[in-house]
This record gives sequence, C-alpha cells and structure tokens, in this order.
Amino acid sequence: MRGGRGGDGGLSFRREKHVPKGGPDGGDGGPGGSVVLVADPELRDLSGFRHGQRFVASSGQPGRSALKHGASGETLELPVPVGTQVLDEEERLIADLIRPAARAVVASGGGAGRGNKRFASPTRQTPRFAETGLPGEEAWLTLQLKLLADAALVGLPNAGKSSLLARISNARPKVAEYPFTTLQPMLGTVDSPSGRQLVVADVPGLIEGASEGIGLGHEFLAHLERARLLLHVIDAAAGEPLERFVQIQRELEAYGAGLDQLPQVVVLNKIDLLPEPPATESWVGHPQVLRVFAVSCATAAGIEEFRRALFSLCPEPDADSDGAPDEALADYLVYRPSPRRRSPYRILRTDRGFRVVGDPPGEDELETALRAAGARDGDEIEIGEELLEFLS
Repeated sequence: MRGGRGGDGGLSFRREKHVPKGGPDGGDGGPGGSVVLVADPELRDLSGFRHGQRFVASSGQPGRSALKHGASGETLELPVPVGTQVLDEEERLIADLIRPAARAVVASGGGAGRGNKRFASPTRQTPRFAETGLPGEEAWLTLQLKLLADAALVGLPNAGKSSLLARISNARPKVAEYPFTTLQPMLGTVDSPSGRQLVVADVPGLIEGASEGIGLGHEFLAHLERARLLLHVIDAAAGEPLERFVQIQRELEAYGAGLDQLPQVVVLNKIDLLPEPPATESWVGHPQVLRVFAVSCATAAGIEEFRRALFSLCPEPDADSDGAPDEALADYLVYRPSPRRRSPYRILRTDRGFRVVGDPPGEDELETALRAAGARDGDEIEIGEELLEFLS
C-alpha cells in the first residue's frame, strides 16, 4: 500500500502587461491521496487481494501560477469484508474492522509542497524556489479475516456441519460424502418468527494438531474467536461421540484465546443411521455444554427443535456485558505504531534545479529523493554552500 505523493509547489512570477516586475505567484501543490480500507458487509472473503499485490493512491497536482493550488490526490478506497484485520511487516495489529462501513487509513498521502509565494518576505521579495511534495506512506501489509458470527459450527471433517448449516439457514454450502468438502468458512443467516437474526459460520473441519497449524488449523481456529456460541457437531454414527468431543476440546484449549471457555451446544448428527437414539448423559455436568441435541440432517429429524432453541441459547449482543459497552463491537479498533518521524530535510525546487535544506541523508537516499522530486541530469543541486550537478 502506498499513499500518493504530494504535489510540488508552483514556481512562477506574475507576468502581465504594464507590470514589468510582478511578484511571486506560485500556488501550493495538492496533498497526495490516501489508501483507505472500508468494511463492506457484502463481501465474504479476501479473494480480491492477491499475494504481493500493490495499491497506490493518486498523487496531488502541482501548484500553478496566479496562486492556483493543485488538486488533491483522490483517496483510494479498498472494500474488505467485515472482520478484516490489518498486520504490518512485524505482525503488529494496525487496524481491526469489525463494523460495517468502518474505515482505516493504512497509507496516508504525502504533504503538499508550498509555492514560492509562501516564501516571500520584506527581505526576500523574489524567492526563486518552491517546495517539492513529500512522498506518501508506504508499507507492506497483511490482511487476514476473522469472521463475525453469533454461532460457529466446529467439529471433525465430515461430521455434517455444512449439511446442518444448509438445514437451519439460507446458506447453500457444498455438501459431499468426503472429508474437507468445506475449504473456506461460510456464513448463513437464521431467521426467527420474531424477526431476530443469527449469523452462523461453517468452519472447515478440524484435525488433530490443528492448534499447531496442521491442516491450516490456525487459520480456521481464528474464525472461532469472535463467536458467542460454539455448535459442536459430532457424527453420532461413527461411534464414541464423547471421545470425538474431547479431541476437539483439546485442540480448542491448546489454541488458546479462550475458545475452550465459550458456551457450547453439542449436536449429535446422523441419528438416522443408528438403531436407537444416542445417549446424551455423557455431557451432563460439563461446564461449557448448555444442551445436547440429536438430529439428522438427512431426514430433518430434530432440526426444527434445534433451530428454535438456538435463539434462546445464543446470547444477545448486550446480554453478557452487564450494561457496559461491548468492546468487541466497537466501530473500529486502530493500533497504529508510533508516527513516522518528520523528515530532517526538505527539497526545494529552484529555477535552476534543487536546493536541499536541513540535514541531508546519505548519497543513495538523497539521489533517490531527488529523482523522485523530478531531478534530471544537469540540474544544479545546492546543499549548504556546495553547488553540485545532478548525475544519475
């Protein structure tokens, strides 16, 4: 991401008939455009951002004669899904967009250069220099998505999570009789007769070692962090449902982030393949398990009961905040690193070339800065008392 460069200040003098010695009239340049991320509720993933892709905002226009200021560079707005996190090169959190229409400036545009009119004074009436615009902020950023859902489906591969989501919501996930049919998280909306809506996320199946990153485990488990309720789906026909429950609990506990402490509902699926209904006493007394349901996504047995109960089991957004504002639902959270230090030098454009004022950097950095400011071979470069010729 890179903000646009600020426009150069104008270097000109008033030239009109019968005004032989007009004063300076160079206008200021326009500031560069910024790169802004905007949370769009219509988006569901970050597929529009390819690895290594560059986004550059437009530059500000230079100032002109007759005190005309340059136009500002246009802001580059990039829509991202709600729940997108922005990390810098050191994996520090820069912004967390968890509300629709939340905005985060990730690369500010460069400051505009002042025209030579700004430098006129009683002792310097004909300044023959103007400031060049500053470059915009530039950074390589990583975007990652953490879904915002009221409830999230969790379980081993092929437990029937996608089939359950299709039964209770408006989602139409891919369903097949083999593991890892779901490769990306999917959201579905569940509507109640009273008008309340719940967002349920179908997260790809977990395997042993998911908390250590095996099978993209870290990426999938991260989507569970913001759920208020975990729906633990177990294939009851595969035998030993309690062992499968404990296996996933171990992964949730090893991952951390309090996932094993979230309230849970156990859903025993595929009961149509069993000769008798499964026993539910095994989960009695477990501190995190609120209820146990026996359902069949194939025949719809128990689905409607589970669907209705879901609204009473999933807490309202404010129900667990004791009257205090829920920090997880802030408009946006921004953790900016310390602001960039002001440049110890500035480059001024003169009628013969450029002047460097302040504490100039090393040769390579100065050459890069001068070239970005528009220096060409043969231009005069004034640094303190030295007068040099620019040669790239």
